[in-house]
Parts: sequence; C-alpha cells; structure tokens
Amino acid sequence: MNSRAFFTHRKVVFLLASLCCLLWGSAYPAIKNGYAMFHIAPGDIPSQLVFAGYRFLFAGLVLLGVAALGGKNVFPFDRRTVGQVTLLGLTQTSLQYLFFYLGLAHTTGVKSSIMNATGTFFSVLLAHFIYHNDRLSFNKVLGCLVGFVGVMVVNFGSGLMQFDFTLLGEGSVVMAALVLSAASIYGKKLSQRIDSVVLTGYQLAIGGAALLVIGFAMGGTLGSPTPAALALLGYLVVLSSAAFSLWTTLLKYNRVSMVAVFNFMVPVFGTLLSAFFLNESFLEWKNGLALLLVCGGIWLVTRDELPAARPALKPQ
Repeated sequence: MNSRAFFTHRKVVFLLASLCCLLWGSAYPAIKNGYAMFHIAPGDIPSQLVFAGYRFLFAGLVLLGVAALGGKNVFPFDRRTVGQVTLLGLTQTSLQYLFFYLGLAHTTGVKSSIMNATGTFFSVLLAHFIYHNDRLSFNKVLGCLVGFVGVMVVNFGSGLMQFDFTLLGEGSVVMAALVLSAASIYGKKLSQRIDSVVLTGYQLAIGGAALLVIGFAMGGTLGSPTPAALALLGYLVVLSSAAFSLWTTLLKYNRVSMVAVFNFMVPVFGTLLSAFFLNESFLEWKNGLALLLVCGGIWLVTRDELPAARPALKPQ
C-alpha cells in the first residue's frame, strides 16, 4: 500500500486525526502545569512566548533529526523554497501564537476556546475558493455548525452568556484561527513537493526560534528548571512534533474540509483531560453531549468525502 492509499483510508484518517486532537488536547493541562513548574505567571505573556518558543524549536529539531536518520534529504531547498518555508513558520507558528496569547490575556478561557474553533469554518470556506474538489455543501455547513455547538456546550457556563466582543481579546483569538487556517492551506500546497516531516520540522523550528526572540526581547524568562519540569517540556516537544507532522501529512493527501473538522475535538479532549489531570469534575452531562455533537459534526462532513478522497488531489 503506497502513502496516498494509506493516508486516505477511512479508518486511518479517523484514527490519526483523532490522535492529533487527543495530543493537542493533552497540551492544555500540560502547559498549565508547565507554567507552574517554570514559575510563569498567568499574565506574563513574554515568558509564555519563551516557553512556547522552546517547545516548538525543539519539536522542529526533533523532526529534522528523525528525517535525517531516516535517510531523507533535510536540505532540499533553493532560495525560493527557503523563503516559502520561512513564511510558513512565521505565520503558522509565530504569528498565530502571538495573536492567540494576546487574545487570551484579554478574554476568558471559555471564549478563547469557542473563538478558536472558528478556525474550522475558515478552513472549510478558504478551501471552497482554492480547491475545485473541496466545495461547500449542505453536509459540510451543517456538520461545522453541529461541531461548533459541541464546542460551545463543553464550555457552557456563566461566562458563555456574556456576549461582549473586543478586538484585542476575542478579535485576536479569531485572527489567530484565521492565520492558522490560511497557513495550513499554504502548507498543504508546499507539502506536495516537500516531504511532510521535513516541512513540519522547519516550520516548527523557524516559528519557535522567532517566538524565543520575541519573548526574550519583551523581557521573558523561565525559572530554574527541575527534572520534572524538563520532562514535561520534553513531553510537549514530542506531542508537538508527532501531532503537527501527522496533521501536515493528512492535509497533504486529503481535502482540507475533511481534516479540519476534526479540530472541534481538541477543546473536548482538552476539557476532559484537564479535568482528569487537574483533579476537576469531568463526569458531567455537558461533556458527553459535547463529544456526541462533535462526533456527529465530523460524521456529517466526512461521510461523503472519504470515499472520494482516494483519487489524486491536485490544487487548482
């Protein structure tokens, strides 16, 4: 079975996309514990950028090391390609995280989770105008709406009923989602001629290095690390390298709308895992309902897409 046949197989797409979302969901409690271990205050954005910078820089270097050990050419670029890969790293990692952290500092975690989920809508909408075989359909629109309701349900609480909107807060989180969606589609284009692992390694390393420079320039620091703190950072590095490389590979071989809809699972997994690892209550009706809605949305979007995803997909 060749790579295209494997990564477009129905069960493989569901399994790997769900695994990526599970890994990203586990990052929520890991990052929260990481802030405590490295003595980073909740509002200390510069130090948070430094922490994220180390995470993504090392994740990128790990992927490049794995690619080199696997016999892949990790220096396949001409000057034009270097510029394109650098642009991808600065947007998909650096710029979107800058917007996300800025928004998170000026709004609640509940709203950030919901606003960040708009990225799925952006991905589906942008794919409609860029790829001739990824047009909007009734099932896609309905599936996205059902999944978005699931994200709202898992975040349901008193804060959800406050509908104020600010450009610096909620607006920045939406911009982060838009930047990530556009950059992911751009990355899909690049992955057609650059190995997915190598491409992901470079974009994470470049984006992480930029976050480090910005964080240090703003006065960010990390406390003296303990073995436990370093182990936690190591876990974040591994999950980032694994999840981002798998996600890039799935986008390379499948339609954007089919893969993007799985993003709705991230806040659901994040809520469940945060509750479990942070000793909070997670046996609540809203969590089960949210997971049911998100899975229903994914089924609606993908039920007509997966069988047709196996032929070669060429961007137009």
